Amino acid sequence: MLRHLILVPTDRERQIVGPHLEGGMGASRRVELCGFGLVAAAARTSQLLARDPAARVTLVGIAGRFDDRLVVGSAYRFDEVACYGVGVGSGDNFMGAEAVGWVQWPGDPADPRREIGDLTPCATAAASTAPRAGLLLSSCAAAASDDDVRQRRRLYPAAMAEDMEGFGVALACRLHGVPVDIVRGISNTVGDRDKARWRVEIALEAAAAVALTLMVDAS
Repeated sequence: MLRHLILVPTDRERQIVGPHLEGGMGASRRVELCGFGLVAAAARTSQLLARDPAARVTLVGIAGRFDDRLVVGSAYRFDEVACYGVGVGSGDNFMGAEAVGWVQWPGDPADPRREIGDLTPCATAAASTAPRAGLLLSSCAAAASDDDVRQRRRLYPAAMAEDMEGFGVALACRLHGVPVDIVRGISNTVGDRDKARWRVEIALEAAAAVALTLMVDAS
């Protein structure tokens, strides 16, 4: 069994994060792409875990911050992750799946794992000195305006940052019974689509350092 599977959404992220995290003692760590967005990330994570089971999973990449207590260029381990965009309606009329009486995975008699709603834990029990943040919000489409930000915060006022893969990876890991951590480097403020202001490389370097701390602490 692979000891530690590290997932990154894009090849650009893999090029920066991979050299810091690949290998380890006895080649116990491997970096793989999970793909871009909630659907690809969930499907690819499940495919990888079915093909080569892992003891732990860590998702590493960039995110935008909702809360300015998170510092652009720094990285954090998140405690839980929620899903925005799966439900009914749009804009101010949007309601998440649970709000209209559905859960994303109800469980079935053959699977004793608990149901999965619109929010799930994503921090393992491993003690760590890594910087922590609370709620990460995974969106089907990234916020592109102040209105988008306001709509997301209306439903998830505690959200500290936004990504597009975390919930999908966490859901797949829950179904496979594999503990997962999500580490995101803060590259920008949510809603800012001017990539000239983003700090992608420094955020990814910080994310790799935090992820490595988690792996050392867990060993």
